[in-house]
Amino acid sequence: MSVHLQADLQTLHRDLLSMSASVEDMIHRAVALLSEPDLHQARELAAQDTQIDRWDVAIEENCLKILALHQPVAIDLRRLTTVLKIIGELERVADLAVNIAERACGLLDEAQVTVPDELKDMAQRAVDMLHRSIDAYVALDGDMARRVVAEDDEIDRANEMLINDLINRMHQQHDRIDAFLHLFSAVRHVERVGDHATNIAEDVVYLVEGQIIRHAGKLDRDETSSP
Repeated sequence: MSVHLQADLQTLHRDLLSMSASVEDMIHRAVALLSEPDLHQARELAAQDTQIDRWDVAIEENCLKILALHQPVAIDLRRLTTVLKIIGELERVADLAVNIAERACGLLDEAQVTVPDELKDMAQRAVDMLHRSIDAYVALDGDMARRVVAEDDEIDRANEMLINDLINRMHQQHDRIDAFLHLFSAVRHVERVGDHATNIAEDVVYLVEGQIIRHAGKLDRDETSSP
């Protein structure tokens, strides 16, 4: 690897970690707003999302510049393609943080709305998955990434349980339907955070091992069932 390529990759790495830290902060703050809605903080998150969009564009442009100037191969090429995928996932997580904050503010006019502890736990697990998927990228740890991927099923089960519970509450408390719909949307957004964390972890496995594991389970089942 040339000195110039190494320097450019290190800059790219630092920018990605800065973007990731900001997105994690957004998700933490958005989830906290579910318990204590605050319009001012929701607006701050929207402004922070604009900065994430700028990072997304800048990092992508730098990746394309490195591809054009250095024509990297092997793991350096995989790192660039992985970074391009990861920033896309992070940008979408930032959008979800804004959406969660909006749903939280929708609860401002709803008296005595209690956010289920299960939703808080699910959100914490999803944020933790996101954090560890980035840790796996930093450490180039395929095993850690695979553990994150395996945890997505837990988020899916929590999502299904919470959605069913909210639907039952809607049937029983017709006067609270608006509040439950806001919580319903928040649950869906949190579940998507877990999906994006899983996608990042799958990208890390590709970076480290050169193996694409996305859809692997489904493809294996289809091949087994084929005549």
